[in-house]
Amino acid sequence: MTDHGSDVILERMMTLHPKVIDLTLDRVHRLLAALDHPERRLPPVVHVAGTNGKGSTVAMIRAGLETTGARCHVYTSPHLARFHERIRLAGTLITEDHLTEVLDRAMAANGTDPITYFEITTCAALLAMAETPADWTLLEVGLGGRLDATNVVDRPGVTVITPVDLDHQAFLGDTIALIAGEKAGIMKRGVTCVTAPQHPEATAVIEARAARTGAPLFSHGQHWNVGTERGRLVYQDENGLLDLPLPNLLGPHQIMNAGTALAALRVLGAPEAAFAGAVTRAEWPARMQRLRDGALARLAAPCELWLDGGHNPAAGTMIAQTLRERGDRPVHLICGMLNTKDIAGFMRHLAGVATTLTAVSIPGEKNTIPAEETARIATACGLSATTAPGVAPAIAAIRDRAPGSRILICGSLYLAGHVLRENV
Repeated sequence: MTDHGSDVILERMMTLHPKVIDLTLDRVHRLLAALDHPERRLPPVVHVAGTNGKGSTVAMIRAGLETTGARCHVYTSPHLARFHERIRLAGTLITEDHLTEVLDRAMAANGTDPITYFEITTCAALLAMAETPADWTLLEVGLGGRLDATNVVDRPGVTVITPVDLDHQAFLGDTIALIAGEKAGIMKRGVTCVTAPQHPEATAVIEARAARTGAPLFSHGQHWNVGTERGRLVYQDENGLLDLPLPNLLGPHQIMNAGTALAALRVLGAPEAAFAGAVTRAEWPARMQRLRDGALARLAAPCELWLDGGHNPAAGTMIAQTLRERGDRPVHLICGMLNTKDIAGFMRHLAGVATTLTAVSIPGEKNTIPAEETARIATACGLSATTAPGVAPAIAAIRDRAPGSRILICGSLYLAGHVLRENV
């Protein structure tokens, strides 16, 4: 069977609800009941919410657990190149045949009832995970937390809240406090919640939610700390100190993501071997990823080609910090963004570290910002900006005028997915 089978079903699923995003759990609970409640038959669950760092934190938790021989189901979103990336069963990406089967079953159980694409595909993922033996289930929240389709497990093993910041304000609220309230909705009575560093207003909301729900907190700055010392990562909590290699995922923000993952592993009672594995064996594409092989990488030579899917102001800060740390050559950005994002908020952090920005539209995305508009905003933020008809022409132009420089493609996970498909 080819990918065409699942693609056809996924397209049909897009037609089951007039809105792409419509946050509620009613439709999910209805379909899960029709599927005989797969959410009640999962291996122990680690549930991760937050604005930034969710995917990297999940990747590190997975790497740590798998280092000990444990088998992990993993559910993440969005995908980059293929939908199959969202569902990992006992360590392996779901096969085309298996994906088609569970999508078919979810469609049949749902019938013609309204349900969003993310809701029905999440139910299909939970069905596949419930029917495949494994030791752990890692669930990454899609949007928010309280009303996210993944928030259906009554008693996870641990919940995790990575840094909360402004993003998706149209759906979650226009303040950090409101957004934190949605993220904190994954907390469950009696289940420890690991929290990364937070803005004070987010901390207040999370602590209030913990008090109301009776969820113990394991918080950065109070219960655990992480930092670097002499080129090593140092993590400490009441159980002692861990002296570990620096994370293999690049960027100063990955220190804190690693700390959050290590704190979760501590709460889970993971064996000693898990901690080094978490920081040295994690894989997470499009997060300051160096593209060394493939058509676009060859086109860029002798320039370095990098890829990052960060798209909000906090991500802009993290990218800028990473580029400053690696300030050994000029940086030229290729950027495409969606009209749902704070473009200026993202770009203003990059003005001091990038020599130029080449704006592109994201192919196939109806919500893409036109390249000309992206360039205009970049210019207003202090970047020297121009446009290109696509990623490949942008790479070629930068290579010709600045050979040996560092090219970073950034601004959207959807753009990152396009790049990974093109870089074959």
